[in-house]
Amino acid sequence: MPVLIRTRALSKVYHVGDNVIHALREVSIDIQQGELVAIMGPSGSGKSTLMNVLGCLDRPSSGSYALGDREVSDLDADALAEVRNRGIGFVFQSFNLLPRTSALENVELPLVYAGIDTRARQQRAHSMLERVGLGARTDHQPAQLSGGQQQRVAIARALVTNPLLILADEPTGALDSRTSLEIMALFQTLNREGMTIILVTHEPDVARFAGRILRFLDGALVEDTINPQPDDAHQLLAALPPVNTLPLSSGTDKNASSSTVGSA
Repeated sequence: MPVLIRTRALSKVYHVGDNVIHALREVSIDIQQGELVAIMGPSGSGKSTLMNVLGCLDRPSSGSYALGDREVSDLDADALAEVRNRGIGFVFQSFNLLPRTSALENVELPLVYAGIDTRARQQRAHSMLERVGLGARTDHQPAQLSGGQQQRVAIARALVTNPLLILADEPTGALDSRTSLEIMALFQTLNREGMTIILVTHEPDVARFAGRILRFLDGALVEDTINPQPDDAHQLLAALPPVNTLPLSSGTDKNASSSTVGSA
């Protein structure tokens, strides 16, 4: 498979008063198209800084970053925004959905910024919601959805521009274990269809679903491990008891008092 992401000696330095903080230290990685990669490390290890640079939200202090066949590390703010909006889909722990807006309108939002006409963007947004299993909930606002369903809306929004890759920052951090499995099963399905996915996680139980794990410490890449047999989230889900046989206290999202987890 062709290389989608290539960094060479990528570094990021912050100056805070008299202090110099080396957030990234000469990181060199190649990520091929179609990989599912987990980035791990303790707080302050540099993983979030790397995600910001890969997502064109920040520029490196030195080194190079190529996305596909385009060098992006030295682009100006407008050019970075174009790459970000058209080539990268983002998924966040807190979902980042507009609260008084329907699922369909939330998914449409990147297409509004891209100047797509109303009918075309509604069709594409509806198609993406169907793809993540929410075709029947297009008119629901976030408060009417479980945490797992909200994350599915966020994933549909990330997919709607047909990006080169998805960057997911702690995508299961606000979800219970069953709903986390459902989200990872969706990511694995997308990955098997060819989508490149990079996710940041603190949880080994989430990283085990990735085919490759990058570990960071003090801004440096300290371990790059291939996982030849990632766990299959679909199989693990199939082995769980039906939702209606679980105790009342389980099967709920961490950020909600109740949720329809079976359709998360």
